[in-house]
Amino acid sequence: MEEKQISETTRGASPTTLDFTSVEKQGKPWMHRTFKLGPVAIPAYASPQFQIIFVAFVCFLCPGMFNAINGMGAGGQVSAHDVNNANTALYAMFAGVGFFCGSIANRLGLKMTLGIGGFGYFLYVASLLSYNHNQNAGFLIFAGALLGLCAGMLWTAQGAIMMSYPSEKEKGRYISKFWAIFNLGGVIGALIPLGQNLHREAGAVADGTYIAFMILMAAGFVLALFLCDPKYVRRDDGSAIILMKNPSWKSEILGLLETLKTDYYIIGLFPLFLASNWFYAYHFQGVNLPYFNLRTRCLNNVLYWSMQIVGAFVVGFLLDFGSTRRTIRARYALAGLLVLTMATWGGGYAFQELYTRESTLLNENHVGLDFTDSAYAGPVVMYMFYGFYDAAWQVTAYWLMGSLTNNGRKLANFAGFYKGIQSAGGAISANIDARAVPFMTQFAINWGMLAGSLIIAAPVVLYYVKDTVSIEEDLKFSDETITDVAPPSVLAEYKGVRE
Repeated sequence: MEEKQISETTRGASPTTLDFTSVEKQGKPWMHRTFKLGPVAIPAYASPQFQIIFVAFVCFLCPGMFNAINGMGAGGQVSAHDVNNANTALYAMFAGVGFFCGSIANRLGLKMTLGIGGFGYFLYVASLLSYNHNQNAGFLIFAGALLGLCAGMLWTAQGAIMMSYPSEKEKGRYISKFWAIFNLGGVIGALIPLGQNLHREAGAVADGTYIAFMILMAAGFVLALFLCDPKYVRRDDGSAIILMKNPSWKSEILGLLETLKTDYYIIGLFPLFLASNWFYAYHFQGVNLPYFNLRTRCLNNVLYWSMQIVGAFVVGFLLDFGSTRRTIRARYALAGLLVLTMATWGGGYAFQELYTRESTLLNENHVGLDFTDSAYAGPVVMYMFYGFYDAAWQVTAYWLMGSLTNNGRKLANFAGFYKGIQSAGGAISANIDARAVPFMTQFAINWGMLAGSLIIAAPVVLYYVKDTVSIEEDLKFSDETITDVAPPSVLAEYKGVRE
């Protein structure tokens, strides 16, 4: 076979790195078999489809339930002060360790990292249950800080799996499927307090709500331990996930520094990362908590996370739409997100003019809006659009990172950067709210950061997102070779070259 006949994907590899006599471990045969459950075909256990959905259910049970209870405002408590301090500790710890969580995940393995990460959510809800009885703010803040560490680990492992397992043409769809299933946890989790508090218009949520969440979260972190080892995962074309075969603490810390050196352009996405969780404190403590009563906050919570599912599917479909080149889709995605930002937050400005902190939380005579009130329709639609917007932002951010590389090791570091910086934003915004900063000021900060970060990200999208990333390029950041990861068809082309 002539070298000119070899595809662009395989060109440029050094023949000296090829060992066609080596046999990569495939795992047990059952791992690669599909199963039928009536008319439903279940993907093979070691397929990207199964593993991403598997991870989505872990997140459904852990952070999905956390989102449900946090989305009621103040973690279901009457006062937001101690919960804001716990959230500040959570996001500060998350931000502090987030940069290093990619190294941790690469060294410990994705399964262990995911399982340890899930435990923190269980303990945090236990601290809320404790707080319901003894107002022990110290335990609540400690649990928040520990959750910051655990959440950094869980979300880094999740991000590496979600961005590196699918093929390039499927990343948008799989990211959206993950986000939809994960937020289904928020929807179902939000139905628990809605049912238990439907006839309560004020006060903290009942103990039974916290206990139900604890049981579900415990199931989540145990489930994480059944994740497939990444070295056994195979895409439909037979290709494997690019990781480090022999990671060490030294190699992964150095790999973190190498990522910042070789992929310095990622810094252009840091403002986008920072803005991506900043608005949660405003949505939950600046809109849902002050403006609505308890049972309506619970209902709003269901609708907010439901719109996340809708937003994830819509945006994921558009990101992988048709045969349009990925570079073009990336530009459309950035422009579309800017338009959505101006439209959503423009409507939010008109809504925020209706109330202040003084007229709601600081007013002893204030009665929150109920879903039976005639004025409920407008505010709830606005709140639902905030949920849609959140999904659009997160799915697009993950897709952009996944467009820069297919290397699982590098994407673990990208995910660590994303979640660490994102959490720094969450810590700062929670602290701003804890200081009773006016709601309109918080709103203006959010809107300005979101719009500005998209403009700063534009050069990265324009110059560094490519239509495809070659195997050779991805392999530069690992100790694997073509024979470890390439699909059989590509290996056959290489073998032909050697012969």
